[in-house]
Parts: sequence; C-alpha cells; structure tokens
Amino acid sequence: MDTSKVDLFLMTNAKYFESYQISTIKNMIQDLDDDKFIILQTLNLKDPTIALILSLLNIVAPFSFDRFFIGDIGLGIIKLLTCGGLFIWIIVDWFIIMERTRQINFEKLQQALQYNA
Repeated sequence: MDTSKVDLFLMTNAKYFESYQISTIKNMIQDLDDDKFIILQTLNLKDPTIALILSLLNIVAPFSFDRFFIGDIGLGIIKLLTCGGLFIWIIVDWFIIMERTRQINFEKLQQALQYNA
C-alpha cells in the first residue's frame, strides 16, 4: 500500500489504538493492496474518550452504557444486574475502559485485515 495512505490512516485513527500497537498496525497495513484501503475506512472504531464519558455517567445512572458501547454485552448485563458490582466495578472501569476500548479496536482491525487478506 502507498505510504501516504498508511500515514493518513494512522494520523486519523491513532487515538483509537494503544501507542505500542501503532508500529504493528503500520506493518499490517503496508502489506495490503491499495484497493483494500476502503476496508480500513469502513471500520467502526469506538472512541475511548466516549467510553470513558459513558463510564463516568454510571455515577448518576448505573446502566452499563460503557460496556454496551464497546460491545461487551455479557459484561454489561452482569454489571447492570449487580449495580456495577456494588459500584466497585464502576470505579474500576474508570481506569480500564479506555484501554479495553483500544484493545477491542485493535482486534476489529486484525479481524478485518485477516478476513480480507
């Protein structure tokens, strides 16, 4: 793939991934054909900042919006039924939800590139 397209993707989407994953992503994307760039553009990546905001909203209403947002439906239901693990789980999520969101985004990217390679 063209280097400018790789750089464009990384500049616009770096916030969705952990910093240590960027070099791996760059290597994975460089090996793709130019016509597969559209696959990267159509990925539905979740914003870690929005996940954190939704996690902070659990103080007011413990509805597990953060877990549902990132696709952890099972954990979201358990968190909802236990009132956030008696609010302990809510506090823990404030610290881990952004990292978890970035990890899920990386897994989505890997699946998309593997499926369409």
